[in-house]
Amino acid sequence: MPEKILIVDDEEIIRDSLTFILRKEGYDVEEARNGAQALEKVMNTPFDIVITDIEMPEMRGTELLEKIALCSPQTFVVIITAYGSIETAIEALRKGAYDYILKPIEFEDLLFRIRKLLEHRNLSLENTLLRKELNRQYDFHHIIGQSPAMKKVFQTIEKVATSDGTVLITGKSGTGKELVARAIHYNSKRSGKRFAAINCGAIVETLVESELFGHKKGSFTGAVADKDGVFKVADGGTLLLDEISEMPLHLQVKLLRAIEQREIYPVGSNDAFKFNVRLLASTNKNLREEVSNNKFREDLFYRLNVVEIHLPSLVERVDDIPLLVNHFINTYRNQMGKNIKGVTNQAMSLLMHYQWKGEVRELQNVIERAMIFCDGEFVEIVHLPDNMQKLSYADDGGTSEGASTLKEATRSFERRFIEDTLQHHDYNKELAAHELGISLSSLYRKMEELRLPVKHSSQSKAE
Repeated sequence: MPEKILIVDDEEIIRDSLTFILRKEGYDVEEARNGAQALEKVMNTPFDIVITDIEMPEMRGTELLEKIALCSPQTFVVIITAYGSIETAIEALRKGAYDYILKPIEFEDLLFRIRKLLEHRNLSLENTLLRKELNRQYDFHHIIGQSPAMKKVFQTIEKVATSDGTVLITGKSGTGKELVARAIHYNSKRSGKRFAAINCGAIVETLVESELFGHKKGSFTGAVADKDGVFKVADGGTLLLDEISEMPLHLQVKLLRAIEQREIYPVGSNDAFKFNVRLLASTNKNLREEVSNNKFREDLFYRLNVVEIHLPSLVERVDDIPLLVNHFINTYRNQMGKNIKGVTNQAMSLLMHYQWKGEVRELQNVIERAMIFCDGEFVEIVHLPDNMQKLSYADDGGTSEGASTLKEATRSFERRFIEDTLQHHDYNKELAAHELGISLSSLYRKMEELRLPVKHSSQSKAE
């Protein structure tokens, strides 16, 4: 669909010539002979660009510009002005015009400017859509969890997101601390600005100050050019100091001063930079214990810990594991192009009883791996990592060939024998029970006891 352009000028010859040239280039062009008529058209039809003269009867171009900015902010306005009215054009730029054109109009120059404006407009719209997608992705309502512990986290995020207060996010590695930090940012009044994060434990100690505050060229060996630190990069937005407990003590003093004074000094510079940043910090350690052990400054701790959000470990929110599992399956199902519907009851039981040292991040990796190896509709225990399978064998009395007792070996053989019989009869329970020489109710009881998945035959599905 061609871009729509509105030409506004009280001189018919200018309207006609501009319309002819622009339509020849493939644009959808309309005309208006004054500002009032143009405003009526803009109110009824979305235009990509409005090209308007400044001096017109009924409504000046600058007044039209202000009204378009209110009713159609996505429309770019270009001002036409005479050479002697440059000051008026500059005033129009200050009020929101995107460009100005001098009379007499050079058509090649006009077409070049329009092409550049439309490229800029498309990028702006794309960035807006990306920001909306980020808002949706990091909306705290989309963080997975319905347990009481996670509901408390959601409530706190909702409260703190609207403020500019410093937040300390605590929890074990893999619990999703950065996800919470991003949720706070993208639900705050700073959501249209930059979110920056720096891992204080992943940077060489000698470079931490430079990464935080920036440096000037030649301030140290290797400083071949000026560099902005994360405080300046995130100016106007939100800065996350991840793993804040790993920051060296001598830099904690400088960080505290920066937070209190709201200004930083790049390395090698005496000129302060006043920043406007919403500060978040995260850690997987107990900062109170770190303070007691003289590994973290008490004054900095209280400066950061205005509000604390503690992320519970999976052992504290076991009921959320099925929700997380289904979420990850839905995510990877589309990526892998597989028709995996879920996990068997036995696999889910194992996932819920497993000790997740890597927390949610480890659970996500396990589900991704299982889906790679699964070719059926349901992820089973056999698709999980070997260390988890061994635990399941120990829990159910042994279901592997590595059984160490007669009882375990018997149970393992019985499970495989029943499963093979079910597969042979396409999971028709009546036929399988008849061949096994047991009643249908006994078969179901055995399947439950041996943790066999209850699958349906293709014939029953068709019916």
